[in-house]
Amino acid sequence: MREPRLTLITRPGCHLCDEAKLALDRVVAVTADRWTEKDVTDDIELEREYGDRLPVVLLDGKEHGYWRVEEERLLRDLTTPQL
Repeated sequence: MREPRLTLITRPGCHLCDEAKLALDRVVAVTADRWTEKDVTDDIELEREYGDRLPVVLLDGKEHGYWRVEEERLLRDLTTPQL
């Protein structure tokens, strides 16, 4: 099984993070992908990089967006063949 293409960077108590989790669940229900979560409180480097922009969605390790999940764009990017 391959690694999830999507990573959600979060922190506990973040209401936007909770909304982002639901949005990612909707996206992967369509694409059959998986996502993983990383908590900035467990990683000082993540906190420094993303702490003021949470939640952050990474697609294939690259920042795809922050604060809100752009579901349509994410669906498109997940289903477009990679070159």
